[in-house]
Amino acid sequence: MLQSIEVSGKTEEEAIESALNQLGLHRDDVSVEIIEQAKSGFLGLKSSPAIVKVIYDVKENRTEKVESFLVGLLERMDVEANVEVSGNDDTINVILTGKDPGALIGRRGETLDAIQHLANYAVNKGASSRVRINIDAENYRQRRNETLESLASRTAGKVMKYRRNMTLEPMNAYERHVIHSALQDYENISTDTVGSEHNRRIVVAYGNKDGGSQERDSGQSGYREWR
Repeated sequence: MLQSIEVSGKTEEEAIESALNQLGLHRDDVSVEIIEQAKSGFLGLKSSPAIVKVIYDVKENRTEKVESFLVGLLERMDVEANVEVSGNDDTINVILTGKDPGALIGRRGETLDAIQHLANYAVNKGASSRVRINIDAENYRQRRNETLESLASRTAGKVMKYRRNMTLEPMNAYERHVIHSALQDYENISTDTVGSEHNRRIVVAYGNKDGGSQERDSGQSGYREWR
């Protein structure tokens, strides 16, 4: 994030040097814009100092930004919860814990997904590089993943046994991704997605794969869609 300060001095170089000392930066770390050049005046009268604008880049601590955003969001939701943040420049993981896990998770994780979506949008908006934010509560995502993987395995078994397609209940993009991934290496099993918006469902089909499992109606793989 770019910030700037304006500094004056008897000369342009003196003003720049003063700014660098204040910021603790080197000349190569900043860019300089001359606002006003120094004027000496006649016999030293009516002289005016140089004014420069020094522009520098401040690297945001995005883990702190995530924590601050979530604390504020949860307060507005009137939900008491602790926010535990860890991660790096590429991925930030957040664990939410509170007295009422249901208020954090919602029906089939819908509230948790919404919180995660808002956090990703707020933190990445206007940023030069994106960070992926994963939010979980009471180990919900792992438990849900295990449930979905078990469902995928049972469904694939039925499809291979009866050699007929089966359509699963509507799922969000993340859940569909889990199903696609769980079945991508099954022989004679392929997956596709049908429907639109909140009614998107996975079809588990018997037969050879055609270039791998895809969200064909959107033209994207399940991974790219939810990511």
